[in-house]
Amino acid sequence: MRASGRVLLVDGRERLLLFRSTDETGADPHWMTPGGGRRRRESLAATAARELWEETGLRVPPAELGPRVAWTGGFADLGWRAGHFEDHFFFLRVDRHEVDTRHAEKHERTSLAEHRWWPVDALATGVEPVVPSGVAPLVGELLAGRIPAEPIRLPWHH
Repeated sequence: MRASGRVLLVDGRERLLLFRSTDETGADPHWMTPGGGRRRRESLAATAARELWEETGLRVPPAELGPRVAWTGGFADLGWRAGHFEDHFFFLRVDRHEVDTRHAEKHERTSLAEHRWWPVDALATGVEPVVPSGVAPLVGELLAGRIPAEPIRLPWHH
């Protein structure tokens, strides 16, 4: 199983940061949160914090991410790996942040084509999908101060 830590990063204008990702051929475009695979002996919060720094230049201590708010998982064949995947989400608010991708790993620089701060209400009307589905309503709940007691399960996206 491959577990990943991901961050629902929202700025002071209540916009969610998403990256546009494609596969190696440029097909299957979709928008997703910053985050990536857990390293050996790394907590999910430490993974999410490390990936946030690599992909956005924002460095935060893992404890600042708070509890996991959601997760999703299932089987996928991504070409570079097939098997069971799980994504675990943390929620973080910042006043503002200028994205800096200089610390991204090589594969991240090629697969993450662009980034954009999305108003939450615009996520449901986008032309390209946001994965996993259910992120927009979840962020709306989080912005209203409703943090779930247990992580919410979101639909698997593969």
